[in-house]
Amino acid sequence: MRGIGGKEESESSIPLLKSPNTAEEEGGELKKRVWVETKKLWRIVGPAMFSRLTTNSILVITQAFAGHLGDLELAAISIVINVILGFNFGLLLGMASALETLCGQAFGAKKYYMLGVYMQRSWIVLFVCSVFLLPIYLFTTPVLKFLGQPDDIAELCGVVALWAIPLHFAFCLALPLQRFLQCQLRNQVTAYSAAVALVAHVLMCWLFVYGLKLGVAGTMVTVGISWWISVLILLAYSVCGGCPLTWTGLSFEAFTGLWEFLQLSASSGVMLCLENWYYQILVIMTGTLQNPRIAVDSLSICMTINGWEMMIPLSFFAGTGVRVANELGAGNGKGAKFATIVSVTQSLIIGLFVWVIIMLFHNQIANIFSSSEAVLAAVNKLTILLALTVLLNSVQPVLSGVAVGSGWQSYVAYINLGCYYCIGVPLGFLMGWVFKFGVMGIWAGMMFGGTLVQTMILCFITMRCDWEKEAQMANVRVNKWCKTLK
Repeated sequence: MRGIGGKEESESSIPLLKSPNTAEEEGGELKKRVWVETKKLWRIVGPAMFSRLTTNSILVITQAFAGHLGDLELAAISIVINVILGFNFGLLLGMASALETLCGQAFGAKKYYMLGVYMQRSWIVLFVCSVFLLPIYLFTTPVLKFLGQPDDIAELCGVVALWAIPLHFAFCLALPLQRFLQCQLRNQVTAYSAAVALVAHVLMCWLFVYGLKLGVAGTMVTVGISWWISVLILLAYSVCGGCPLTWTGLSFEAFTGLWEFLQLSASSGVMLCLENWYYQILVIMTGTLQNPRIAVDSLSICMTINGWEMMIPLSFFAGTGVRVANELGAGNGKGAKFATIVSVTQSLIIGLFVWVIIMLFHNQIANIFSSSEAVLAAVNKLTILLALTVLLNSVQPVLSGVAVGSGWQSYVAYINLGCYYCIGVPLGFLMGWVFKFGVMGIWAGMMFGGTLVQTMILCFITMRCDWEKEAQMANVRVNKWCKTLK
């Protein structure tokens, strides 16, 4: 073919418009890819969501039974669960999340035997950490008295905390087991074990509290037993033939490379703890306002709603971490990027739906928890911040899941420290006390100064990420850990 000026021009050099059929084929291919990725993602997100809601329900049921024993008992069990166990669980959960990076990438690289070794290393690291955390349970009473709690509450908390020690050590086995199975897309087993534990917990609470009259200590014992039932189910499945490729038995190789493993676990622990403790600080700061009772009550209602809704993005956090790690471990950087886009989009759509619900029913939403006119009015004022927090939380945990799947924990820990505690907390203090906006100022300052800034930074990092380079780094990481096992 001849072009302008009589020069020969090849047909391949002429830009062609895509035919309608070609555009339809590409659209159909994209829909197919989205559907395939969605099925892979929800194989993790669905059971994870059920497990998290079930685990939360065990704690809610425990507090409900304790509440029928008396106000003192309810206060004691609430402090132990939300403060003592909440602090330790957050740290151990974060440390166990290192498995989402290592096991996910190893599974993607088809280095299946490494998953069992990684889990055993995590058991060792978490057990040692748990031993160092024991003084928190042993000295609960003097610590709470030092912090200004009434003597009767502090004394009873000390008794309840001692009975929480078996539950504390159940975390050491349960959290690595859950991530070990999750990275193999076998977390349906986790959902089944959580369901069995919930049913057993309800029966035991009734027996221990009303039948055997064991009091508030008995309610805490039931939580420990329920968790150990779940642990034994997961352990039996994992080591008795349920995971033949990834569990090859106990190995002395688990004691090699512990320092490097501890470093990654510590980074994961710090990263998640800085996020988990942020809103606990919000409640503590609110309690120092001039009229703390109404402020804390209204904020607690909003935090309860936010906590239940957070089970959805936290499930996407787990699913995204596994999917990104699997794709990077398999050397598929484009697949990791596509998994990130699908996960963020779907979580954001759900967040927008919940945001609309909250805005539509902002006048009625607090009626579930209180009949006080003052509290209802205060919650009504806070619902706009609750809705915005829900919207931000539909993106931020998913991006944190990308960080876990990619192995960026130490980097993100610094980002969290800077955003939450160097920007968010001071801004919340400034808005709450200096400008006298009260609880709304504290929450708005911490949300916009901390959560929003952190989300924007993670968005920027994720968008600028060189996924092919990340896949190469994942391959190097897998090969490095393989060498430590030989």
